[in-house]
Amino acid sequence: MFLVALLSLLLIIACSSSDQIGENTGSDVSAASGNTLSGTIEIDGSSTVYPVSEAVAEDFGKLHKNVRVNVGVSGTGGGFKRFTAGETDISNASRPMRQREIDSANSNGINYHELKVGTDGLSVIVNPSNTWVDCLTVAELKKVWEPGSTINNWNQIRSSFPDQKMRLYGPDTDSGTFDYFTEEINGEAQASRSDYTASADDNVLVQGISGDKGSLGYFGYAYYEENKDNLKVVGIDDGNGCVVPTGTTIQDGSYTPLSRPLFIYVNAKSVERLEVKEFVKFYMDNGKSLVDEVGYVSVSSSVYAENFNRIK
Repeated sequence: MFLVALLSLLLIIACSSSDQIGENTGSDVSAASGNTLSGTIEIDGSSTVYPVSEAVAEDFGKLHKNVRVNVGVSGTGGGFKRFTAGETDISNASRPMRQREIDSANSNGINYHELKVGTDGLSVIVNPSNTWVDCLTVAELKKVWEPGSTINNWNQIRSSFPDQKMRLYGPDTDSGTFDYFTEEINGEAQASRSDYTASADDNVLVQGISGDKGSLGYFGYAYYEENKDNLKVVGIDDGNGCVVPTGTTIQDGSYTPLSRPLFIYVNAKSVERLEVKEFVKFYMDNGKSLVDEVGYVSVSSSVYAENFNRIK
């Protein structure tokens, strides 16, 4: 009788503890375990945010081997086209959603959460053999990139620069990086000369610039950090002196006007699936370290916590 009573007591304690865990996490602990969680998560969008989401997906996959996370790169605009049509669960973005994209989401019944995950310093890059330029003004960049520009030689920017053929490299028109750069430098989003090597894949731009002595291009800071042995970053002077993008200058706002926020957009209906909810929770729990690791500047821990509280 004593043994029966003891076993009954232990069973009551075990059930109570299990209930308490469920209440504290607000989720089914068993269902979220690495052995039982399964499904497919579709992510697309910004090539700038791609390294962060890819790093999160890789680490998440180590814990949840039965969940497949597909991370694509179609540019911020291309990602929003798919996201607002309900084709993806999460959209990487290097700019906020535009009104026409918001309207598209509304017309398709797509509710979503906008979560800020970091800050980028959009970087102007040249070939490492370029010894004549360390800094360019915003006005000089505009002179090169504005619609109708015919500048194709470095000495057309400054007479002190050599007679060196210039070739331009940059993101395509679906890219949030393209939108942000053209708005800040040329004064209007999407306003740019078109005679340059364009790609939605920043790795293609890295390869082009690193192999071309006369090159000039721009893309996200993380791609410079990852490839800085084969690239040279140029400082930007917006009228207050030349500033080079670094973790410090991007975070404190002194690198202007090319510092910008990075986001993920999460389909609210997708979060009802446990694998998506657990992935977003993992993203917010580990985002700070992974954003810094890939070369961007993370937001404060409280922002990540607030992001997940909104999802819950």
